[in-house]
Amino acid sequence: MTQRGRAGARPGSRHTGGRGREAAPEPRTPAAPRIDLVATKARVRAVIEPVVAAAGYDLEDVSLSRAGRRHVVRVLVDADGGVNLDDVAVVSREISAALDAAEERGEEIIAGEYQLEVGSPGVDRPLMLPRHWRRNVGRLVAVTVAGRGLTGRLTAADDDGIVLDGSSLAYSELGPGKVQIEFKRLDEAEFDEDEDEDEDDLDDDEDGEGEER
Repeated sequence: MTQRGRAGARPGSRHTGGRGREAAPEPRTPAAPRIDLVATKARVRAVIEPVVAAAGYDLEDVSLSRAGRRHVVRVLVDADGGVNLDDVAVVSREISAALDAAEERGEEIIAGEYQLEVGSPGVDRPLMLPRHWRRNVGRLVAVTVAGRGLTGRLTAADDDGIVLDGSSLAYSELGPGKVQIEFKRLDEAEFDEDEDEDEDDLDDDEDGEGEER
């Protein structure tokens, strides 16, 4: 835990006459109550997983951490086709309402104050379940197969296994996979053959009427 210096501390000054007064202790921000993180995560997951599923998403991860006087609850959701900001906003409201309803029923889900953060997994998320592989078809991935590291193009994935560069592999053979970030080389980029013609047309249009905006 990072220890912060006291706010507003100043160098000591010299007093003339009389006794010096002791500085009044400054108030400290109370720390979040200690909780059983494993049990709390299980309670949170039990409450929100049905809500996330009903909204059409997969609950990928729930994590808890302490931040000052509160806890931070981070929830990761995903779906076929990905998750955008509007999706995150919708499912965040659903999760928050479910947690509030559980507390109103008298269930203690998270002791003390907490902050809810909802998002989607990044590309660094390990590929472990069939749906993780399926959602990354077409990407370059690295994976360990029978103790040997392989990197190749993921061309297919189903409930039984994947196809990596034309080779079929069962999930039982695979370790966790990882998506590889690709940077397309400039000399491999595809350019529109009609680009020059479009520029010529644009020059011709400048002599005529402009497009209304």
